[in-house]
Amino acid sequence: MAPRHIVVEGPIGVGKTSLARRLAETFGADLLLEGAEENPFLERFYQDPRAGALPTQLYFLFQRARQMSELRQGDLFRPRLVADFLMDKDRLFAGLTLDNEEFRLYEQVYERLAVETPQPDLVIYLQAPVEVLLSRISRRGRGYERGLDAAYLGRLTDAYAQFFHYYEAAPLLIVNAASINLVDQDDDYNELTARLREIRSGRHYFNPMPCFP
Repeated sequence: MAPRHIVVEGPIGVGKTSLARRLAETFGADLLLEGAEENPFLERFYQDPRAGALPTQLYFLFQRARQMSELRQGDLFRPRLVADFLMDKDRLFAGLTLDNEEFRLYEQVYERLAVETPQPDLVIYLQAPVEVLLSRISRRGRGYERGLDAAYLGRLTDAYAQFFHYYEAAPLLIVNAASINLVDQDDDYNELTARLREIRSGRHYFNPMPCFP
């Protein structure tokens, strides 16, 4: 049996949304996506991070709080769920992009919202080096991501690594996604799904070795 509630996480460009879509299809689960393209401030942030950080982050906070509220209301009737974000990621990005005064304001808003999040049965954390992320971001060709640079992605991957180093809220599968294709290669994907079916608790790693003829 696959976990009932799976969350796929990782930095921009690592492939979390594509994997979440495929897992939802495989397990006949509902799909919950963070919907970054709906944020009207995101392009402004990529063009001028200093000016666009606060409205971008607050929009995401309200959006995700609404999604969590809707998720709680329908939880009794949902057999399975796959999501491409943890609510915790919102504070991770806020700490990375906001200055001290903005972050204090963000924290006040966050506390007022009193967001309650359902606990996943499994979190899949996808990792990849910055150069791999940049290559994948370039290939998917989203206009608002053109302003992303290696320095920002480096800080982001470090923040994710630190966050998941201490993460114990749910079973965790850490995946080296640098040299595998979980969307188009059935062997990689089937090996991953077989592994996640076995996980019930603790921290696990998925780092398949590339095969050579």
